[in-house]
Amino acid sequence: MPLLTTRATIYLGTWNVRTMWDTGRAFQIAAEMRRYNLEVLGISETHWTQVGQQRLTSGELLLYSGHEEENAPHTKGVALMLSKQAQNALIGWKSHGPRIIKASFKTKGRALQ
Repeated sequence: MPLLTTRATIYLGTWNVRTMWDTGRAFQIAAEMRRYNLEVLGISETHWTQVGQQRLTSGELLLYSGHEEENAPHTKGVALMLSKQAQNALIGWKSHGPRIIKASFKTKGRALQ
């Protein structure tokens, strides 16, 4: 199912969360994402290390990218939080270090640039 069509409105957002290192922080961010009716949320300053993905019990998918070195400091880090609709349209994603994360989504119509 395409994420972007000419007949539907979707909302994207960004948020500098300062840290996601605290317990329960991902669920708090997911609640805010639902409150604002966002399909994709770009998150900066997660302070998470490594690269991976995590599905929350509330249904959102968290794709994250941080320092990849062993014993790396808990600084920087970015993530994308996706709604169920955005997950269905996700083609793929790639980490580009602790400051950049890239994702591709199915769209209908012309390619977006």
